[in-house]
Amino acid sequence: MSEPREFIPINIAVLTVSDTRSEADDTSGRVLVEGLLAAGHMLADKKIVRDDIYQIRAAVSQWIADPNVNAIITTGGTGVTGRDGTPEAVLPLLDKVLDGFGEVFRMLSYQDIKSSTMQSRALAGVANATYIFCVPGSSGACRTAWEALIKDQLDYRTRPCNLVQLMPRLLEK
Repeated sequence: MSEPREFIPINIAVLTVSDTRSEADDTSGRVLVEGLLAAGHMLADKKIVRDDIYQIRAAVSQWIADPNVNAIITTGGTGVTGRDGTPEAVLPLLDKVLDGFGEVFRMLSYQDIKSSTMQSRALAGVANATYIFCVPGSSGACRTAWEALIKDQLDYRTRPCNLVQLMPRLLEK
């Protein structure tokens, strides 16, 4: 049996992408913040930006460049309407895409919302040793993403492997 591992808290930033939300009614951002704090992580920063590719990219880029931010979770802007631009904002910033995140997220979402899950463009990747997860804007989607995927992958104790154990190697050449 393998030896138990100690939990390693990391710094996570949360970005809500919305043309209408404020801190007072940002339920999706609140779900993510409450989840990461309950898990023992630290909230590095939290922002709300309009669904504008350049505002999204600016906020995410600032956190990618900050060595004190280990992970970023965005909520909103992953749909297919003309204003939904989170994937377009984030994809060019990624060094590597974690295709499995979007695939598994949609598989899990199918249980609740059936074929509507095909409208989700949830994605994840890594940029400058910072993990980035882009999830839909509903609080249910945020709960699914955090509870079923992100929480365990950002927990060093998760076996057989997790994203935290790879952090020291992310900048290898």
